[in-house]
Amino acid sequence: MPAPILALDKISKRFGAIVIADAIDLALAEGEALGIIGPNGAGKTTLFGIVSGTLAPDSGRVLYGGADITGTTPARRCAMGIGRSFQIPLPFVGMSVFENLVVAAAFGGRRRERDAYERCMEILERCGLAGKANRIAGSLTLLDRKRLELARALATDPRVLLLDEVAGGLTERECQSLIELIGEVRRQGVSIIWIEHVVHALVASIDRLLVLHNGAFIADGDPQTVIRSPQVAEIYMGIEADAESF
Repeated sequence: MPAPILALDKISKRFGAIVIADAIDLALAEGEALGIIGPNGAGKTTLFGIVSGTLAPDSGRVLYGGADITGTTPARRCAMGIGRSFQIPLPFVGMSVFENLVVAAAFGGRRRERDAYERCMEILERCGLAGKANRIAGSLTLLDRKRLELARALATDPRVLLLDEVAGGLTERECQSLIELIGEVRRQGVSIIWIEHVVHALVASIDRLLVLHNGAFIADGDPQTVIRSPQVAEIYMGIEADAESF
């Protein structure tokens, strides 16, 4: 079996008495789409911080392409191919939408600025933002900021894409467009880890689902099977009712 493109090896993290991760292992295969769910405060976004380098684990290793990158900076990880969106969008508010993508492509994707223009417009088109390319990012609605957050992550040309709550607040039609976009990204060979509370969008897009609770993954497997697990329904309120629609 080939080595995973990304792996967490015995990762532990706590904030005071709160255990976020207790010797967690995770492996993401090349081209795989992996979903993570869990109650609010379970530590899902903290795991993304550890993978992307904005947070250091208390112990354990982050492996990318088989190499230990635990001590590598976030900027270097992005240049290596780990792209991330944030749950709370963080655009450069004084720049245009297009300029936000050019910065991501030039500094994250290591493209020359002029060489990035066509690629950035293509991504804006796919994310439904082409008509707002010249808008100042700070003037966008929350939903458009979320689209921009995804577009910026894609502009870095990631091999691994970390998605944090990108479907929250979207209409059903918008969710379907997002599912189609994620499918297109996957077909380009990008591996994905997606944290999401909009479970039907998540389950429609992933190969494997993990449930994080009390610092450990308590379920890992086929999304439909995991979602219908009585243990998961008990821990993650609302899943059981949502699962009936799948």
